[in-house]
Amino acid sequence: MDDDAAVHVIDDDEAVRESLGFLCETAGFAVRTYESAASLLAIAPTLQAGCIVTDVRMPEMDGLTLQRRLQELGVRLPVIVMTGHGDVPIAVQALKAGAADFIEKPFDDETLLAAVRSALEASLRKRVRDAEIEGIAARLARLTPRERQVLERLVTGQPNKTIAYDLGASPRTVEVHRARVMEKMGARSLSELVRMALAVGIAAGPAAPRD
Repeated sequence: MDDDAAVHVIDDDEAVRESLGFLCETAGFAVRTYESAASLLAIAPTLQAGCIVTDVRMPEMDGLTLQRRLQELGVRLPVIVMTGHGDVPIAVQALKAGAADFIEKPFDDETLLAAVRSALEASLRKRVRDAEIEGIAARLARLTPRERQVLERLVTGQPNKTIAYDLGASPRTVEVHRARVMEKMGARSLSELVRMALAVGIAAGPAAPRD
């Protein structure tokens, strides 16, 4: 598991908070506990990895409001909501708003730990994916304007001859640009290049007609 990842436990009940913290630490997770949603929000922008375990009913700010505020701040850590008896409708609202999971109190230890493991794995996958996209975007930025034009037409499925006609260049020139695009992007195949382009928002599909 990611060394930077931590389980952030929020519950206004000190006994519950300490119990959950001890459980997670015993299972080998790094843990930070908070007595209120506000105390977590105070440091939320610094959170890069891990997951959040929060009670849904808390004074001043409940779990749903916390979830919304985290989204507004751009914090994308998975959120696990703990609910009491009769709070399932609220938990469903949390899921619809993007929570990773909810568990009903009282719950056994393994139920919580399984939810935490799943959330931490999801957080790690997201960090890896985000890093991949950042890398693709950085390589994309190194393309020349003409190489970018060739790339955009390649991902629409245009053959070299069509691209050459579209750009007013020779097929040989397009071949050279295509080779440079593949090299700069680190793509070993056209399909890999298309996946990279899609990942950073360059849409594949019918190319715009030439003016």
